[in-house]
Amino acid sequence: MRFLTAGESHGPALVGILEGLPAGLALTSADIDRDLARRQMGYGRGGRMMIERDRVEILSGLRFGETLGSPLALLVRNRDWEHWDERMAREGPPKGPPFTRPRPGHADLAGSLKYDRRDARDILERASARETTMRVALGAACRVLLAEFGITIVSHVVSLGTVQAREVEIRPEMGEAIDASPFRTADPQAEDAMKDAVDRAKAEGDTLGGIFEVWAFGVPVGLGSHVHYDRRMDGRLAQAMVSIPAMKGVEVGEAFAQSRMPGSEVHDPIAFEPGRGFTRPTNRAGGLEGGITNGAALRVRVAMKPLSTLRKPLPSVDLATLAPFEAQVERSDVTAVPAAGVIGEAMMALTLADAFLEKFGGDSLADVRRAFDAYQGRMPR
Repeated sequence: MRFLTAGESHGPALVGILEGLPAGLALTSADIDRDLARRQMGYGRGGRMMIERDRVEILSGLRFGETLGSPLALLVRNRDWEHWDERMAREGPPKGPPFTRPRPGHADLAGSLKYDRRDARDILERASARETTMRVALGAACRVLLAEFGITIVSHVVSLGTVQAREVEIRPEMGEAIDASPFRTADPQAEDAMKDAVDRAKAEGDTLGGIFEVWAFGVPVGLGSHVHYDRRMDGRLAQAMVSIPAMKGVEVGEAFAQSRMPGSEVHDPIAFEPGRGFTRPTNRAGGLEGGITNGAALRVRVAMKPLSTLRKPLPSVDLATLAPFEAQVERSDVTAVPAAGVIGEAMMALTLADAFLEKFGGDSLADVRRAFDAYQGRMPR
């Protein structure tokens, strides 16, 4: 499976192509719109979320509610385009002043130097996290495929700024309850402190980062492989998560805490129960051993830095004059950690679906199911 996205933040639309979905999968635009709406949730979001009401248009790969096996092509229109059609015109001379005061922490300066652009808007429009709208749309289609085989994906916010949520046992049925929280946290007791932190950062013209966790339940043994670096599931998931704008760190399970513990407190004992097969009383490995899923729930934590656009900007240098200035201010969120979890779910779904079809792939959903059932049937019970 492979996917591509295209589009700028304030262009006419975002587009995406997903190749590899088997034929015969029941899919609707509502399946995708549901996750697009979830991506726009969360306390601390900015004015853009008041403008956009993301809805998908399915352009190809679907007929009468079933996938065809051909590429799935999706489009999400940017409602804000009507206010930017001159500044983002596809043809003709430039209109409006160029963006020449790059923001520290953003792609503005490095991208302008790399691509030899005098207007950093040529960079920031694509580097914007608005691009992840299409990742969520494509990931939603993958979630539908994974759900056919009992795989459920859930995310929640572990910390926001300095506010740490309590450790809560995450279960596959908790998704709706987590979404009901304005911070998408599984710990309701942390919400007031999180709100205070966001309000304080907003008043100071600042931004906040945090940590979210993505779980995948029902994942079979055997996705990924130990045989080569680029087939290891932990490496594939880490790359997928850090590819999300503003993500700076990934751990499988609680890897950083475990690095300070003895092995006897880290590794999961193995047992066998007739009728259930191999079991483990703990899941300290986060569902992965040797780059291969081990049948336990996958658990990945992702660290998001504070957003780069500050209403109280940091010092910068003008690209045109090389004179010192304060960085240019663009519309931004105070925090987007709650929404980032939804994007993390999408990247988990895309990565797992790719590995799932790598192992059980067929041209039709029925072919995939036969391969999956045969594999599960040979597992010791």
